Amino acid sequence: MPRLEDAPAHPTADDGTVTRSDTTEPVTVADPADGETHIRPIFAGLLVAMLLGSLDQTILSTALPTIVGELGGVNHMLWVTTAYLLASTIMMPIYGKFGDLIGRKGLFIGALSVFLIGSVVGGLAQNMTWLIIARAVQGLGGGGLMILSQTIIADVAPVRERSRYMGFMGAVFGLSAVVGPLLGGWFTESAQWRWAFWINIPLGIAAIALAAIFLKLPRHDIKIRFDVWGVLTMAVAVTAIILIASWGGTQYDWGSSVILWLIAVAGAFSALFVLAENKASEPIIPMSLFRSRNFVLATIAGLFIGIAMFGTTAYLPTYMQMVVGVNATVSGLMLTPMIAGLMVGAIATGQLASKTGRYKWMPIASMIVLALGLWLLSTLTVATAVWVLLSYLFVLGLGVGLGMQILVLVVQNSFPDSLVGTATASNNFFREIGASLGGAIVGAMFTSNLTSLLAERMTSAGGEGSDFNSLTPAAVRALPDAIRDIIVGAYNDALTPVFVTLIPMVAAGLIAVLFVKEVPLRASRGDTAPS
Repeated sequence: MPRLEDAPAHPTADDGTVTRSDTTEPVTVADPADGETHIRPIFAGLLVAMLLGSLDQTILSTALPTIVGELGGVNHMLWVTTAYLLASTIMMPIYGKFGDLIGRKGLFIGALSVFLIGSVVGGLAQNMTWLIIARAVQGLGGGGLMILSQTIIADVAPVRERSRYMGFMGAVFGLSAVVGPLLGGWFTESAQWRWAFWINIPLGIAAIALAAIFLKLPRHDIKIRFDVWGVLTMAVAVTAIILIASWGGTQYDWGSSVILWLIAVAGAFSALFVLAENKASEPIIPMSLFRSRNFVLATIAGLFIGIAMFGTTAYLPTYMQMVVGVNATVSGLMLTPMIAGLMVGAIATGQLASKTGRYKWMPIASMIVLALGLWLLSTLTVATAVWVLLSYLFVLGLGVGLGMQILVLVVQNSFPDSLVGTATASNNFFREIGASLGGAIVGAMFTSNLTSLLAERMTSAGGEGSDFNSLTPAAVRALPDAIRDIIVGAYNDALTPVFVTLIPMVAAGLIAVLFVKEVPLRASRGDTAPS
């Protein structure tokens, strides 16, 4: 049987790829001959974990107005989503590093257990304080669900076979972006919002059972020097960045002292984090990772995809409600073509990479199709037919799907299996930061454009002094045609130019992936990175 050996993560090969030396007793991993019969139940548990982790980023979005009204905490509403995002983002590199050091099975079951504890607390919460605590606890577990799911596959399948499974994981991630808000709304209207938490219990228990029974992974009995300063400086930097993304242009003006201080804190502690990692014996994000060209290029490209995807989808439902005139539920359903495109792209590229071993063209195609999708969305007008809008969304989703999971695979293929968790977590960490910043960037530009256009056009129409902050889709539909047309036109003309401004970032991503070196996908597991 193949053997997986564990050792410190510092040495690097001549080409910049990180390697590991043998300092501990080797441990045995499952033989590839076990085949798909062995992997299927494991993969089912991983998909459930992926679904739980990604669903809980979106499932409360449509239920929040009801939740905060019932619990009496409108002024704390932002923290319900921020607490989860903050905790999960900070925990990503920690789970990745510890998975490489001590093994992933125990961590995976532990992450699921913590996530379920948070779900129980959330389901029982009687005030906003306990709800926010529950979301933070969920995030502490949720940060490991996606990372460990992506890296456990590395323990049971070689890179070339792994690409097939990664495609389905990408599809599940995309699916949750639509299913989450729909489920949250359905629970709120048809049952009770607490079911957004209770649904996690049977699914989480099923995932734990599958992992406990079928997952046979190595355990590494080694001493760990916890990277205290790295974790602390990273936590402060990430907190500042996410608060900037959450508060900028909403709670506080972008030029306010609070936002400027947060920017300064983010910059200072990011620099301190780099210093801490250079001195740590077991850094959670080793700076040696950045000596791998493919890691750097794939991470940059993934960050830009995150900005484009999440920046775009954050405001498309609002656009659909205001411009197309549909309700909140339908606006969520209208994102289905985008998710269909993402699923088609992710699954197809996974299958092709497994069959042919060739993959460099995939992220290149991803950037081109993604840029095309953004350009098409920038051409929308108030008169654009709904089916045309939906077809544009399919193109956008296809662009994301063609590259999202393949870029993770490029990262994993650049390092030995004993570093795959650290590398994957670091890649996802930066993509999550990009997703947060994407929503903030698009939101800032959209809000600025909308405010100026509404003021200008309403003034020209003799509507000075109107309260634009109280506009809702229902209120807009009830306005006289002349005023409604001004508002609808302003929403369209405020958002569509923003799509164009995202294209240069995608172009930068295209330039990055052009320089990715296509290293053959490993057809067997082992602890040696390709040269």
